[in-house]
Amino acid sequence: MPFITLMELVDIAIMTFAIGFIFSTFIKKPEHDIVKRYERRRFNWSDIKFSIIVAAPAVVLHELSHKFVALGFGAQATLHAPYTMYAIVIMLKLINFPIMFFVGGYVTHTPLPALQSSIVSIAGPLINLALWLASMLVIRFNITSKKHYKIIAIVGKLNMFLFIFNMLPIPGFDGYSFFANILPYLF
Repeated sequence: MPFITLMELVDIAIMTFAIGFIFSTFIKKPEHDIVKRYERRRFNWSDIKFSIIVAAPAVVLHELSHKFVALGFGAQATLHAPYTMYAIVIMLKLINFPIMFFVGGYVTHTPLPALQSSIVSIAGPLINLALWLASMLVIRFNITSKKHYKIIAIVGKLNMFLFIFNMLPIPGFDGYSFFANILPYLF
């Protein structure tokens, strides 16, 4: 099995554009001109592009970390974009539905022992934790220019949210898989 397949590259591309569109309402390019900020159209390519740059790497790296850790344990792993969920969320966004939910992607892999499976489960959130901490260090030690400060802060907040959200012990979330697989080793 190749390290990454052509279909996975297609899924990553679709994932990137879907995430950019879905998050463009919540993650907007910092605008210094107040008038321009409020004159924005509903379908703003600048916000979509900015959202792709900020949000897509967090989600794609999250999913790739699940895949690469599973491959590291010898499992066959495949990254998938949830096309149906993207279609539903995009349609809801287009009709201005007030509640938004989101699925970034998912990785399927051949069975692994419980401890290894728990490590695969936590690999994605740990990438988000690392990106959050890295962005906070960049801000804390003034490693970036003032021009990029807002962007780094948005990256940090998004990754903090993704880490906390994914670690919730709710079925279907990484946190649930992690705790369900690690608990037998703790007790």
